[in-house]
Amino acid sequence: MKLIKDAEFGGERPLFESHDLRLENVVIRAGESAIKECSNIEAFECRFEGNYPFWHVHGFKIDRCYFDVGGRSALWYCDHLKMTDTIIDAPKMFREMSEIDIENVTMNDADEVFWRCNGIRAKNLKLHGGTYPFMFSHDIYVDGLESDSKYVFQYVKNVEIHNAKITTKDAFWEVENVTIYDSELNGEYLGWHSHNLRLVNCHITGEQPLCYAHDLVLENCTFGPDCDRAFEYSSVQATIKGAIGGVKNPRTGCITAESYGEIILDENIKEPADCELRLWNEKTCFTD
Repeated sequence: MKLIKDAEFGGERPLFESHDLRLENVVIRAGESAIKECSNIEAFECRFEGNYPFWHVHGFKIDRCYFDVGGRSALWYCDHLKMTDTIIDAPKMFREMSEIDIENVTMNDADEVFWRCNGIRAKNLKLHGGTYPFMFSHDIYVDGLESDSKYVFQYVKNVEIHNAKITTKDAFWEVENVTIYDSELNGEYLGWHSHNLRLVNCHITGEQPLCYAHDLVLENCTFGPDCDRAFEYSSVQATIKGAIGGVKNPRTGCITAESYGEIILDENIKEPADCELRLWNEKTCFTD
């Protein structure tokens, strides 16, 4: 493997079609597409300031690097990436990619990141700012996530998440086959129009969560006091520890909680309109 160390590059495509190359303490200055159409690339303690540095790269490692704001749209149309201990201040990262393995990565402008990607494995990922992370991606495994980005995980499929703290709104819309464990989900309108969304040992806050959901499952979850009008038109099986502030017109299934706030079952409920609302101790069914 060829080594380039303590160097700077700028302009248009300075390392175009490089293969079997290791970069150490290299700075990519202003310019475009510095490392394009390449394979088997390693970057260690490098700094990326120019646009689109990694496009159409196959098999590469990025360790302890920094992507400046100017390094936007840095990773597109690539596959088999291992990224560790890296800080990213640029938006629109990770697009149309496959087989992404990242650990200890912080993204300070998570605008439109991870779009149309598959095979994402992330550990200790931090997302700040921006909108629509993970849009249209699938086959995702996350362990350790902090995110305050808006509209996260929309239109995703086949996702497993552990130990996350997500503060947002309109998260997990139109998702399919998503399971979330031991996480905190804060924000309005969680999980609308989802299919096979499962929440295990999660804490949920925000208005009108989990409406229009199909085959929704909650296991030992807790709700904040601001959760009202939950489960509208959803098919749901839920066990809730503690109280839930309000439930409105769940379509079918069974909900068990320690107590309920407002319960709305009116003429607008949709067929089959047979969801059971139960209490843990009394096993009382409010719809009987």
